[in-house]
Amino acid sequence: MTAHGTPGEQLPVDPVEGAGKVAEPVPVRRRPTSSRGWAIDTSPLHNPGYRRLFWGVAATMLGQQMTLVAVPFQVYDLTGSSLLVGVTSIVALVPLVVFGLLGGAIADAMDRRRLMLVTGAGSAVTSALLAVQALLPGGGNIWLLWVLVAAVSGFTAVNQPTRSAVIPALVGTAGVPAANALAMTVRQVGVIAGPLLAGVLISLGDLFLAYAVDALGFLVAVLLLRGLPPLPPAGRTGPLRLGAAVRGVGEGFTFLRTQPVLLMTFVVDVIAMLFAWPQAVFPELSETRFEGSPNGLGWLFAGVSVGALLMGLTSGWVSRVDRQGAVVLAAIVVWGIAIIGFGLASTLWLAVLCLAVAGAGDMVSAVLRSSMLQTAAPDDMRGRMQGVFLVVVAGGPRLGDLRAGAIASAAGVSVAMVSGGIVVVVAMVVVALVVPSFLHFRASRTAG
Repeated sequence: MTAHGTPGEQLPVDPVEGAGKVAEPVPVRRRPTSSRGWAIDTSPLHNPGYRRLFWGVAATMLGQQMTLVAVPFQVYDLTGSSLLVGVTSIVALVPLVVFGLLGGAIADAMDRRRLMLVTGAGSAVTSALLAVQALLPGGGNIWLLWVLVAAVSGFTAVNQPTRSAVIPALVGTAGVPAANALAMTVRQVGVIAGPLLAGVLISLGDLFLAYAVDALGFLVAVLLLRGLPPLPPAGRTGPLRLGAAVRGVGEGFTFLRTQPVLLMTFVVDVIAMLFAWPQAVFPELSETRFEGSPNGLGWLFAGVSVGALLMGLTSGWVSRVDRQGAVVLAAIVVWGIAIIGFGLASTLWLAVLCLAVAGAGDMVSAVLRSSMLQTAAPDDMRGRMQGVFLVVVAGGPRLGDLRAGAIASAAGVSVAMVSGGIVVVVAMVVVALVVPSFLHFRASRTAG
């Protein structure tokens, strides 16, 4: 299946002649279910608008992952302090939370194409400044580095919910699951390849190039997004003010309290990440249980992403799931059981296999939860829902690291992982019983 459209295909609205017109979704042409039914569904790439969005995501993911490796390396190189490396994570997290929520409200109050262009350009400039500061005498400046890290995190926090919110407008409701699977799969490619390439450049002493690749990726994304038509949210838009954005965040949470299905998409993910995120115990396992295995730490860090990538490449069936709520719960149960196996694994290969299974389950859950948010929420709330989604996705693993590290220090890695996995499995059964509307949620009931 090619990623290119058919001859004669055009954008929904010409970006020059159609200025001021609103994009209409181009129906996604579905392939027969009997043909390559397990392969990833690439039909959304026939849509010219989504194709620009997809390649924009692809262009930025490699550089973003390289920056995620380069920043902590540079902080440690400048300070020699692991504590300050941890502080850097908080420096990035705070604007991610604040602007993730505000950004969702902003995305529901102005043309989303314009917002993606502004934040993409801001990210490109900030990443370029990161590259420049790496050339300063002494290898950089920690305070300047923190300011730039906070800035790029803030731009990303606004850009990412906006990109997610426009997907239904580009591909229509039926194309949303497949479009999400494509975007999340290409992200996993970046998660795996980015750190490897960053490691090569860092070993060569070239932090400048690692940051420059990030800046170039954002620039390419901006150029691609310029070809999209205007994408205003449904409803009335007006001049954007900070007070209105803050009120918009409150309106989003008020709306969420009245929507148990949408609320539970966040709750189940928080449970999965809080009680079973394994990353904090990787260093201890690599030095103790798997000390005889070369590059054990690298394999542990890659395990979840490898599983997610393989699931993404075989996710054709996911885009056809109707009972999305039930499958989300089942996928998180798989995650919990796999983490139990990881906690008990006595060999590296078995631990990595369990992590890969967990990553596959998480991929299915993430695709379907995002699709539920994008289709069940009204268009004028999609930005805010995606903002909350970003905060949950960013914050959950960090809280999970804290829980896992604390229990592993007190009672051992196996106790930390096995107990967490059991809690996740039991919690999903409780959710199914207590919130039957989530269990019985069907995509076909939201299709318009």
